[in-house]
Amino acid sequence: MEGINDSINPTGIVRSLIKHQLLIRQLAKREVSSRYRGSVMGFFWTLLNPLLMLTIYTLIFGYVFKARWGDMNLGDGSFALTLFCGLIVHGMFAECITRAPILITSNVNYVKKVVFPIEILPWVTIYTAFFHTLMSLVVLTVFNLLVNGSVPVTILWLPVVFLPYIIFLVGCLWLFSALGVFLSDIKQLMGVLTTALLFLSPVFYPISALPESMQKLIYLNPLTLIIEQSREIFLWGHAPDFKLLFLYSLVSLLIVIIGFVWFQKSRRGFADVL
Repeated sequence: MEGINDSINPTGIVRSLIKHQLLIRQLAKREVSSRYRGSVMGFFWTLLNPLLMLTIYTLIFGYVFKARWGDMNLGDGSFALTLFCGLIVHGMFAECITRAPILITSNVNYVKKVVFPIEILPWVTIYTAFFHTLMSLVVLTVFNLLVNGSVPVTILWLPVVFLPYIIFLVGCLWLFSALGVFLSDIKQLMGVLTTALLFLSPVFYPISALPESMQKLIYLNPLTLIIEQSREIFLWGHAPDFKLLFLYSLVSLLIVIIGFVWFQKSRRGFADVL
C-alpha cells in the first residue's frame, strides 16, 4: 500500500511519464499499427482520412450550402480550412474521451499485473490521438499552402497552443477511465458529450455569430480557446493569446492533478470489479 500512497503525490505524474517513456511509446506504436494492420493502404490512411474529409467539407459547405464564415469573405478553400481546423481539435478530444471509459476495462490483463504501471495507459491514448492530430495538421498545412500560396510562420507556436490541451485531456482520461470501471453507463454519456461539444464549440460558426451575451460563456467550453488559437496560428498568421493560454494551463494543471489523484486512489478497487 505504501507504493500506491506515494504515487498519489501529483509529482508522480512527471516521474511516471519520464520513467516509462519508452514503454509508452512502444504501446502507442503498437496501438497505431494494430489500427491499420491488414489494410492495403496501411499508414497512408493516417493522411488519406483527413484528406478525404477535407475534400468532402469543401464540396458540401463550399459548393452545396454556399456557407459563409460570419462577416468574413472567405473563399471555398479558406472556408473549408477554417472548418477543418476546428474539427481537428474536436477530433482529438472525441478520440480521447470516447476511449476513456473503456481504457481500463479493455486492458484487464494489465490491471491484474501488479508490476504494470496502469497509470500510463492514458498517456498511450494521448500519444496515439496526437499522432493522428499531427497527420491532420500536416494535411491542413499543405492544403493551406495550395489555397493561399504560403504558410504562416506562426505555426511554430503549435506546442504553446496544444500542450495545455494535452494536459487537460490527460486529466480527463485519468478521471473518466477510473469512473468507467465502476460506472459502465458513462461510456454512453461520453458519446453524447462529444456530439454536444461539436455543436457547442465554434467549429461550424464563428464566435461573433453568437448573441453578445453568449460570446463570453462559450469560453467555458474547454475546446473553444484551443480551436480559436489553432486558427490564429495555422490560418491567420497571428501569435497566440498568451494570457488566455496561461489561464487555460492553470485550469488544465488543476484537472490533471485531480484526475491523477482520483485514478491512483480508485485503482485499488479495479481488480475487484474486473
